[in-house]
Amino acid sequence: MASAVLSNNDLPMKIDDTNLEIFSLIWLDQNVNIIDNKDTEQKFRSIINHLKKFEDVKQCQQFIEQRSKKDRLIVIINDELGREIVPLIHNLRQVLSIYIYNINQKSNEQSNYKFAKVKLS
Repeated sequence: MASAVLSNNDLPMKIDDTNLEIFSLIWLDQNVNIIDNKDTEQKFRSIINHLKKFEDVKQCQQFIEQRSKKDRLIVIINDELGREIVPLIHNLRQVLSIYIYNINQKSNEQSNYKFAKVKLS
């Protein structure tokens, strides 16, 4: 008795999500779209394809909250906006890590970022 073997090309494929990566990168900075940040954006995109940029805290927060709990997000934020958004998103399951850059020495001393997911750079 002969059995048929299907190649990968014969299998039905249905992909609803265009993001096939495990992680998505969220970048929040009020200056994210300035020319000086294009080089940084290119470096991020060389590591990960799914990069979402925000200049507004509320829009970023809404985007993160609307993601499925199965999504895995890495958030990169400058210190100024981080103080505002970190307390609002650090407990969300979809947020794996939050990286804060351009740390203001005063806010670092005050330990505003005592959250397990936060990494200071």
